[in-house]
Amino acid sequence: MKALIQRVRRASVEVEDRTVGAIDHGLLALVGVEKGDDEASADRLLHKLLHYRVFADDQDKMNLNVQQAGGGLLLVSQFTLAADTRKGLRPSFSSAAPPAEGDRLFHYLLDQARQRHAPVASGEFGANMQVALINDGPVTFLLES
Repeated sequence: MKALIQRVRRASVEVEDRTVGAIDHGLLALVGVEKGDDEASADRLLHKLLHYRVFADDQDKMNLNVQQAGGGLLLVSQFTLAADTRKGLRPSFSSAAPPAEGDRLFHYLLDQARQRHAPVASGEFGANMQVALINDGPVTFLLES
């Protein structure tokens, strides 16, 4: 599994002109599920999401994680993160998990996140989503499990 995380001042996701998920300061995580990923992959990714130190401490050093900073977590499924872009000018999605498996693992990740942290919001798997954010920093990292 992969997650492109962005430290945000706020972020939201809309589907068909209705807000389905929103957070104030915290992390927006665009999540891609690949073939071969399983619950253990999701658990490792969640550990990184909750413990990766990207928030400033009182000395302005990135030493705090989202939990220590009291931030929210917005999870948004994004199968395009699983694309193979090494050849040509068109992405290949052969390494992406099939939709049913991607949906299952994304919701597993979401359920586990909600058990370990609050607030946690999400987009809608497989929907055409509009994501709005104010990136804080900007601070963006690609996490892989």
